[in-house]
Amino acid sequence: MSNRIVNILVPVISVILGLLVGAIVMLVSGYDPVAGYSALWNGIFGDVYTMGETIRQITPYILAGLAVAFAFRTGLFNIGVEGQLIVGWFAAAYVGVAFDLPKMIHLPLAILAAAAAGALWGFIPGLLKARFKVHEVIVTIMMNYVALHTTNALVRAISDGGDNTGPINPNASLRSDFLANMTDFSRLHYGIIIALVMVLVMYIILEKTTLGFELKAVGLNQHASEYAGMNVNKNIILAMVISGAFAGLGGAMEALGTFGFASVKGGFTGIGFDGIAVALLGANTPLGIIFGATLFGSLKYGATNMPNEAGIPEEIVSIVIAIIIFFVASGYVIRLLVQRFSKNKEAK
Repeated sequence: MSNRIVNILVPVISVILGLLVGAIVMLVSGYDPVAGYSALWNGIFGDVYTMGETIRQITPYILAGLAVAFAFRTGLFNIGVEGQLIVGWFAAAYVGVAFDLPKMIHLPLAILAAAAAGALWGFIPGLLKARFKVHEVIVTIMMNYVALHTTNALVRAISDGGDNTGPINPNASLRSDFLANMTDFSRLHYGIIIALVMVLVMYIILEKTTLGFELKAVGLNQHASEYAGMNVNKNIILAMVISGAFAGLGGAMEALGTFGFASVKGGFTGIGFDGIAVALLGANTPLGIIFGATLFGSLKYGATNMPNEAGIPEEIVSIVIAIIIFFVASGYVIRLLVQRFSKNKEAK
């Protein structure tokens, strides 16, 4: 069996296994899995409104997945996507609130501010990794908490003790009357276009540029890359900066599109952490990220219909989603089993 077929089979089998075990959990808990998954389907494809909201939910997952995948492809494990997304969210909202500029200037400025904030949050662990060999996993995990509490303090500071920044200037908004009217007034916005463009940007950087070749080479073998004349430290930092910029843009989608403000958060959004599973499901490829984000965005939004239509508690819904994520994360084991089954079949 070719590697291409295996790469397609592994995520498909992971999702099917996750859904089957999720059905068993619902059955054991006394709920009808057919009704549960029917409610999930209706929550995703029930009408144009739910489809619009599903696409809206997918948007930040694409960018979070790109952030994780970019770091993976360059030999780094960026667990700080959540924090980078949060600071990007705040930066975009702050620029959206603090200035009153023409839309052609204001919107790009807010988006760039989010990317810059995420890039800065990625620069710190990248610098520590390059200069002092501090493992990026440890630093990025801690930076998530720093991002959460720092942005909460900043929101309170600029709102005089309030719990949100207030609405952004309409000139900084990604919201679209055209898309809203087309999807029965959902919150679908132009951010999905930005997310898809960033998929193309990641592909071009990694596959079509000298920079991408160097970043991947350093990730594969730092010693060989240094011997070949590449600046290893610079490439490590740059990889984390670009990864952080993708994550920061994910925050901009929420600040400028979905919500239109930044608020004090009682905990993490979860989007950045789910980005890890999105990247794994998408095999760290730009095109794969779109499919992985589509799955997770659909599950996250569609699952909100399960308690209403099927009477399944939110806790069971969370367990079902977690089981699917578990099987996706276990893709390496599934890959081994598929390859072993293929070899046994060929031997016969």
